Amino acid sequence: MSDETRVEWRDWGPEAFAEADERDRPVLLSLSATWCEGCHEMDAITYAEPRIAANVNEGFVPVRVDVDRHPRVRERYNMGGFPTTAFLTPEGTLLTGAGYLDVDGMRQVLESVRQMWADKGREAGRIPRALDADLPPRGELTDEIESHLAGQLEAKYDDDHAGWGTDAKFPLPRTVEFALKRDRNRALRTLDAVRDHLADDVDGGFFRYAGTRDWGDVAYEKPLDTNAAVTRAFANAFLYTGDEAYLDPALDAVGFLTDELWTGYGVGGSLGPGLGRAYYAAPAEDRADLDEPRRDLTVFAGGNALAADALLAVAAYTDDERAREYAGRILDGLERDLIDAESGAVTHYRGSDEAGETDLLEDAARVVGAYVRAAGVRGEGADVARAVADRAIERLRVDGSFVDGPRSGPGLLDRSFRPLDANVEMATSLLDLAALTGEDRYREVARETAAAFAGATERLSVQVAGYGSLAGRLRRDTTIIAVGTEPGSDLHRAAWRVADHEKVIAPNAHETDAPAPRTVPAGTAVVLAGDGASDPAETPNELMDRVADVLA
Repeated sequence: MSDETRVEWRDWGPEAFAEADERDRPVLLSLSATWCEGCHEMDAITYAEPRIAANVNEGFVPVRVDVDRHPRVRERYNMGGFPTTAFLTPEGTLLTGAGYLDVDGMRQVLESVRQMWADKGREAGRIPRALDADLPPRGELTDEIESHLAGQLEAKYDDDHAGWGTDAKFPLPRTVEFALKRDRNRALRTLDAVRDHLADDVDGGFFRYAGTRDWGDVAYEKPLDTNAAVTRAFANAFLYTGDEAYLDPALDAVGFLTDELWTGYGVGGSLGPGLGRAYYAAPAEDRADLDEPRRDLTVFAGGNALAADALLAVAAYTDDERAREYAGRILDGLERDLIDAESGAVTHYRGSDEAGETDLLEDAARVVGAYVRAAGVRGEGADVARAVADRAIERLRVDGSFVDGPRSGPGLLDRSFRPLDANVEMATSLLDLAALTGEDRYREVARETAAAFAGATERLSVQVAGYGSLAGRLRRDTTIIAVGTEPGSDLHRAAWRVADHEKVIAPNAHETDAPAPRTVPAGTAVVLAGDGASDPAETPNELMDRVADVLA
């Protein structure tokens, strides 16, 4: 039992559901996170109230789940944010749920669920629509997908305050990246708002979101995933504009990642998840009076891979040595502890005395993407990307799209869930891998995966704008710059500075084992787009001319 909450929490697992079945009680599932201030408030206030705790312990089987360590549980039972309080049958079907509950709210919900259980029992449980047996609506990949989502950039944009939506404002870095090529003014205005309202001017990095339309009521939490993705978006904005107003926040975030979140774990070091590296209610002037920020330095594969990808982007665009060095350390740590490079297995996390699941889709997608980027920047990583991609295709690809993980476990974990965002992330990584290696089989899997969701295009909004980028690239082909030098040459550096963040760079293309048609004369670079190929360029200026000619 927790001294703080007074609730006798069980771990997620078959034992808890067996107990609920034996006692004929509902499961009270608390989805929580180290970084979630509302979760800690519920523990300190709601669950610490003796009568609430007694009612929970007597009438329910309470289960506490860390959403970062158990993302499949999170996706199946999340009620729109954290904390989530969900009530389940002993079979794992959903009775009802809510977000944050104070003492009075919890008392009312407990009584309501108790009455529901008395009236209907297990028959009151339902299976969320996303977990039913129907496949996503397949369709044809057309230009309409990209144009629809580009239109949503305008339709959902907040002209008064920037960003998308009219309530809470999230940075939406992948939406920003989609907009950088299609609606740059709105993308840059949004990054301006993120910089002005969510950037931490004291310690660097970015806070998770703002609670109001005008970017107020900031949530002072700085998760690794948010910081990695937003850092990459700012770096890509700098790539297009050359404006240090977008580079400076990215470099500040590099400092936050490599100073504040660095665990020093092992020989090479690795990032903790950053989840919980938060400053609760902490304007800069108040921080000296606060306790140390809450940390969770568990090493998560997906978050680390995303961070490596962002750091490599910064390094490629700027020659920033700190970003390059720490990206290499992260990749070394991943291969040492979380990636089996031979089998392609990726372990979700490792803590001091435990390890997470293997074969989670988001982890695999981010690892493939990071190692493709590493191959383009550092000249090594393609073999790891292939191994992880091949295993994901073998184990997670079912009926034309990817499920989020192994279809097994208690509750609803044995039901397939096909998240669009993770499918887009995986398909995009596979498309990059195909461009790097010349292996069309990855492109075909990416195409089939994208087509698996095309029938739902009209229902899609800006939150999944990356799907428009994926569809557009599949329709137009990816721009590839094959560089016949080792990484670090002037020609290679110039290739990375071509203003297209969706391009793929293939160094060492002069070597005899480079994939055709990416084999180029030593000391030159060739631009490939669709069936077209430029004449070889020997200097950075010639390369820029070739890019302009091919893409004209």
